[in-house]
Amino acid sequence: MSGHNKWSQIKNKKAVTDGKRSKVFGKLSRLIALESKKAGGNLTSPGLRAVIERAKKEYMSSDIIDRAVKKGAGGDAGNMEAVLYEAYGPGGCALIIEGLTDNKNRTVAEIKHLLSKRGLSLAGQGAALWAFLKTNEGYDPQTTVPLSDEDGETLSSLLEELDDHDDVQEVYTNAE
Repeated sequence: MSGHNKWSQIKNKKAVTDGKRSKVFGKLSRLIALESKKAGGNLTSPGLRAVIERAKKEYMSSDIIDRAVKKGAGGDAGNMEAVLYEAYGPGGCALIIEGLTDNKNRTVAEIKHLLSKRGLSLAGQGAALWAFLKTNEGYDPQTTVPLSDEDGETLSSLLEELDDHDDVQEVYTNAE
């Protein structure tokens, strides 16, 4: 009967939630470092302030935020670049994939691989952007596409895999 006590259950739940928080914190740290590099470490920069506010909403500690700012301001952030990929998902829904990477060639190959496992591929520039409206928060769909249950499950698993990828920051879709 080992593994059935209260502590074991708490430990397993904590491991899952800590793993999810770690993913979010890692992505936000990269974004903070990039914005800090752009702003030269100036905390009053609007872009850096917005990212720091987003990190605080996710309950990211001040120490982690400060380290990310110093990393970006000190030039240790490397050559982080923002990338934007477009694709069409199952059922013809449009996908916008935003990311931060230090190696564009590696990231595009990994994204293509994740899509090709489901018989999908990247679209050309502007092929899927027409279905979205750019806002301060990201991309809002202008039109939506209804999906069957099977396509919805495929899309859900694709979104989970993309979200687990380290270089992917956000994924937007116009599926209902």
